[in-house]
Amino acid sequence: MSELPVTNVKAPNGYEVATLASGCFWCTEAIYQDLKGVEQVKSGYSGGHKATPTYEEVCTGTTGHAECIQFFFDPKVISFQELLEVFWSTHDPTTLNRQGGDVGPQYRSAIFYHSVEQKQQAEFLKNSIEDNHVFDQPIVTEITAFTNFYEAGDYHNNYFNLNGSQPYCQMVVRPKVEKFRKIFGGKLR
Repeated sequence: MSELPVTNVKAPNGYEVATLASGCFWCTEAIYQDLKGVEQVKSGYSGGHKATPTYEEVCTGTTGHAECIQFFFDPKVISFQELLEVFWSTHDPTTLNRQGGDVGPQYRSAIFYHSVEQKQQAEFLKNSIEDNHVFDQPIVTEITAFTNFYEAGDYHNNYFNLNGSQPYCQMVVRPKVEKFRKIFGGKLR
């Protein structure tokens, strides 16, 4: 089954688009779906060289793509900086090509910026976090211009909400979501 290519993303009027990778897209999607001002969170792949990759191809680690999410956000409700604060707080940006037990370049930490302003904000926050020694190790998060997004398809979208009782969701996704909700309770829908 081929995934759906989306290369020229146009946000609805008044919204902006963001594309973020922080490990398994099921975890990342479950977090961002809960934020006020965030709409149409989709799981998919970005940053690679293979056109219309399948999930199985991305899992091989040879497509160059990272599992990621893409969504629209209303900057009057939640800023890109606030979205990045959630990003930096809900995964380990110091582990290269891995998040917990998920290992491979498809699980890398990445911000695929859509504007000069997004790039500047991402670099500023990354430098600020490093200057303040928030993490014991250097941040390895890739900050790269957005080039493509391929939606992962219906099976992977809204995964945690539809499959929350699955063992992976219980052991990996749920603890991340609970930590996120505790820290960012004021930003929830």
